[in-house]
Amino acid sequence: MRSEMLPARVKRQRGLRATGPFLALLMVMLLAGCASITRMPAPPPEATEGLSVLGIPNARFWIDGSPDPILREGRAMVAREAATLPPGAARPPTTFLAISGGADNGAFGAGLINGWTAAGNRPSFTVVTGISAGALIAPFAFLGPDYDAQLREVFTQVVPRDILLLPRQVFAVIPLLFGEALADTSPLARLIGRYTDQAMLDAIAREYRRGRLLLVGTVNLDLQRPVVWNIGAIAASGHPDALTLFRSILLASSSIPGAFPPVLVPVEYGGRSYEEMHVDGGAAMQVFLYPPSVNLSERGSRRERTAYVIRNGRVDVDGGVTPRGLFSIARRSAATLLHFSGISDINRIYLTTLRDGVDFRLAFIGSDFRAERREPFDPPFMQALFDYGYAQAHQPWHTVPPGVSTTVVPPAR
Repeated sequence: MRSEMLPARVKRQRGLRATGPFLALLMVMLLAGCASITRMPAPPPEATEGLSVLGIPNARFWIDGSPDPILREGRAMVAREAATLPPGAARPPTTFLAISGGADNGAFGAGLINGWTAAGNRPSFTVVTGISAGALIAPFAFLGPDYDAQLREVFTQVVPRDILLLPRQVFAVIPLLFGEALADTSPLARLIGRYTDQAMLDAIAREYRRGRLLLVGTVNLDLQRPVVWNIGAIAASGHPDALTLFRSILLASSSIPGAFPPVLVPVEYGGRSYEEMHVDGGAAMQVFLYPPSVNLSERGSRRERTAYVIRNGRVDVDGGVTPRGLFSIARRSAATLLHFSGISDINRIYLTTLRDGVDFRLAFIGSDFRAERREPFDPPFMQALFDYGYAQAHQPWHTVPPGVSTTVVPPAR
């Protein structure tokens, strides 16, 4: 019987029988893919805080924990710095640089660092901190103008495929439903590996011994806690796996949960092997300086201190029309959450520096920057933003976050 003469019900049954094997095969593939996402167990939560990585006791700090480990590192930093000075010489000013996340907006910070060198008034930073895109900028900024050209390359000579690989359209739903991330960041790992070599790690170690700190933030997702990695101590340890850990930290700090795969950091405890899951430090904070629990005004230091904060983003709201769709609404909501989280971080840093007598300086992307972004990590957009940041380095820094009043209100009687 010809197919056009069959009843519709029979046609549907035959269609289901025909597609049945394909659907079964697809489900097997999906379940196999799901089953392949395995990991070793996380270390016991009660043991994690005191757990050293690579046997380096000061490799990291828990920024929401006791300030004592950070204070010990600070005292050791001052002692290392003093050992490099001639007898009786005055200690130089302390300068902090905190660089925020921002994905491709990191081109602003990269341009600002390069423009700062050209302006001729860029200091040698005592402490440099970075989150996400800021973590990628931080090692270059820490090591000084000799690394400006490489920093420029990282943020102006890349194309989207140098950062991530997205699934083909027909299979886009598979990682969304059964995977750990939408994108594959192996290109980003290769990019980090190309620019962070043993020579860079050795240079960071030398600066650490001179009394300087390079700190990078991630989030331990198992514990839902922010972690600050002491890159200089890792570099100075001489451990054969120090470079691998350094690269893993930079990749983890840039790994947006859900969009990018997490990074698993191997650790040992009680003679057993474990893995910690680390993701983008921006999941907890967009930018950090030092914990508010560390009160520098109580340290007794009279040296001049300045904190520079680079926000790789705007501080005003970039309005637009949000389509009525699940992903567009979720994406816009997440962007709103991250925006105001970043503003809160800046305000907290400002209030902390105000309390501690540290001069505050802030740079950010202004509303006058209007280049079009056609896609994530769009090369023309990043070049325009780099150039904009370069020009901003010649402008005065903001001494108060926008929207924060400096008017002193007398207490009510």
